[in-house]
Amino acid sequence: MTLRCSLIVCALALILSGCNISVTSFPTSPSQPVEATELPPTPYPDTPAPPAIAAPQVDAPALIDIQFFNELEGWGLTETQIVRTNDGGLSWYNVTPADLVEIGSTVATFILDQDHAWVQKPDFNNFPNNGLLYHTSDGGLTWIISSTPFSGGDLSFLDANNGWMLADLGVGAGSNAVAVFQTGDGGATWTQTYTNDPNLPDAGDSLPLGGLKSDLVPLDMETAWVAGVIYSPGTIYLFRTDDRGRNWAPVDLEIPAGSENFELGIDRDQLQFVSATDGFLIVRISGDSTQTAVYVTNDAGDTWTLTPTLIPNAGESDFISAEEAVIYNGEQFYVTRDAARTWTTVTSDIVFGDSFDGMEFVDPNTGWIMTLDPNNHRSLYRTNDGGVTWSPVVP
Repeated sequence: MTLRCSLIVCALALILSGCNISVTSFPTSPSQPVEATELPPTPYPDTPAPPAIAAPQVDAPALIDIQFFNELEGWGLTETQIVRTNDGGLSWYNVTPADLVEIGSTVATFILDQDHAWVQKPDFNNFPNNGLLYHTSDGGLTWIISSTPFSGGDLSFLDANNGWMLADLGVGAGSNAVAVFQTGDGGATWTQTYTNDPNLPDAGDSLPLGGLKSDLVPLDMETAWVAGVIYSPGTIYLFRTDDRGRNWAPVDLEIPAGSENFELGIDRDQLQFVSATDGFLIVRISGDSTQTAVYVTNDAGDTWTLTPTLIPNAGESDFISAEEAVIYNGEQFYVTRDAARTWTTVTSDIVFGDSFDGMEFVDPNTGWIMTLDPNNHRSLYRTNDGGVTWSPVVP
């Protein structure tokens, strides 16, 4: 990739090279988005165009979620389709199972890599005890369907065989009943290890009924975390298990000074491990103003350290490596190259503002942003220079 030779990009190159700079401000972008430039015929002109995926091509999919694994390979979801790309988002192919007609928020999905993916479809007539799990190991060209003893929830796999499910059993009055399941055969069979629903036999209370659970994040088949929000000021809702979900314990975290009377929440996908030992945790602080606190671990979650900088507004984050992360708060990108000890601000040529609907970075330079405009039109943009300039790949 060749960066444009401009003052902004040269400054960004210095930042992303790992220089010991705490905060750098770039020239302010125009208050209104500028017209984006068109992309060349292939996303990387020096690279031959990859062969087409053996599935029907989709023109301009209305993407609601994306996941990329490198500069070319990625998956996406629309309200009705599961799609794949192998050219950085220029071309998309429909790999939806034939009898799955609703995607969107009605299903739970987990994408492990270019080949392996799972889609959990609830059975709303038998909620929360039944559902169907679709599993592919060839990039969506074929799918295996199996029945599950749960309907919906948060699905996560460590590899092609071993996975967890935090099954949603119902929400009410600030409480969330759940059950924890595990599989060792790719989702063909599941074993329940825990429930906190007091209406069910053998229910436990180590994972409290109170609090809304956003997701379950496993480190291995023994250790996992459940994160969420509880409407109690100054309290971070984070619990850990070390015995496959049978017992849970609260994680003691230092809260930012002055936030004792504010709501502290962990949104979905804001706890991630980038290696067996290194992870990031993003906590949203909602009070007189909204801020983002960042915690890091380098010992597999045994300890979490609150980093020194609170980022203004509630930002969406993406974690790239043990040292690198990106947060976007609607106006600016915040980039770290030293595990959140210092942050650098990057102002882009497009101010996405309220149209921002999610992002994905695969390295400090290459990323994508989804947008949703007031007319409910969805677009996809890509950057090759760390967020300084953006070009539409799905107009």
